Amino acid sequence: MQLSEKMSRLGTETAFEVLARAEALKAEGKDVINLGIGQPDFKTPGHIVEAAIKALQDGHHGYTPAPGIPALREAVAADILKYRNVEIDPGNVLIVPGGKVTMFFAILMFGDPGVEILYPNPGFPIYESVINFTGAKAVPIPLVEELDFSFSAETVLSLMTPKTRLVILNSPANPTGGAVPKAEIDKLVAGLADFPDAVVMSDEIYSRICYGGHEHVTLLGYPELRDRLIILDGWSKTYAMTGWRMGYSVWPASLIDHATRLAINCHSCVNASAQFAGIAALEGPQDQVDEMVKAFDERRQIIVDGLNDLPGVTCRNPGGAFYTFPNIQGTGQDAKSLQSNLLEDVHVATVAGTSFGALGEGYLRFSYAASLDEISESLDRIRGYLENS
Repeated sequence: MQLSEKMSRLGTETAFEVLARAEALKAEGKDVINLGIGQPDFKTPGHIVEAAIKALQDGHHGYTPAPGIPALREAVAADILKYRNVEIDPGNVLIVPGGKVTMFFAILMFGDPGVEILYPNPGFPIYESVINFTGAKAVPIPLVEELDFSFSAETVLSLMTPKTRLVILNSPANPTGGAVPKAEIDKLVAGLADFPDAVVMSDEIYSRICYGGHEHVTLLGYPELRDRLIILDGWSKTYAMTGWRMGYSVWPASLIDHATRLAINCHSCVNASAQFAGIAALEGPQDQVDEMVKAFDERRQIIVDGLNDLPGVTCRNPGGAFYTFPNIQGTGQDAKSLQSNLLEDVHVATVAGTSFGALGEGYLRFSYAASLDEISESLDRIRGYLENS
């Protein structure tokens, strides 16, 4: 068989490879603590599960409209008004099977050989992977430790050229937990006026998970961008629904038909009963979301303090999501080696910073979507390894 050349340009998400190795070690009887996978360790709230069951019992077993059932699109618009104080047209909402679909559609829509797409680095690895797949040039936006893994608007604008077709932003961010201050976003939006042909995709999947005075700043709050702005969000992180594969996107009126056509060609529609669960999530009680975020915040303080107490490790305090991105350069090991050694020797799963781009060298990603006992035990094991290596 002779594969298309573009398949050689398609990357992967290393966190799933780490998960597979961690599961293999568990199968051998090893006591593995997984701080590598990026998903809440909470169960989906019961009223959401019950809504899906009821939908099945009520006979919702068939296809739905490709953009999503109208009631769910309306619920998304109402939720955006509630939490972002922005009014949108439900007709511009596209329900998709997971957040990755939105980034895939956006990058396919604008990626061609000869054009440039800006993306965060270190950042979610699928950005760079799909950019390369389209043949476009992937231009990294450096997220630097000195700015708490935010970005400088001046730097982003300096990277833009007449060839820039798409700019990808993510705040709060994976893998760093960085949250971009409003003042920096204000500067960026003002500067984007000089690049009217550049579309922006804002990945806001962690919008409800912020800490320490950090507030989510949605790009929807800038009317001057609305005609060239794509929003990525969903249910997976906020409602502990990673396995439900439920995401949504908001598109400009000029792009929603193109996005819908991609959906029809790709997946037809999203699982019917899951969409009813999505309505229940958005319209139902939010107390379990608040409790989950409160628990993450407590764990954040514990893991950051613990990492800063390890030999050769320093760690910034993340402003959102559920990740820390400590600097491990003082250990004398590169990121990939330390990831492997921690997993194989003391059975703690983490993800090398280089899995999120070349600028992630010298860092590891820790997910604190784990119990306090697991976090404490992991820190003890890592301390023992570092002190004896």
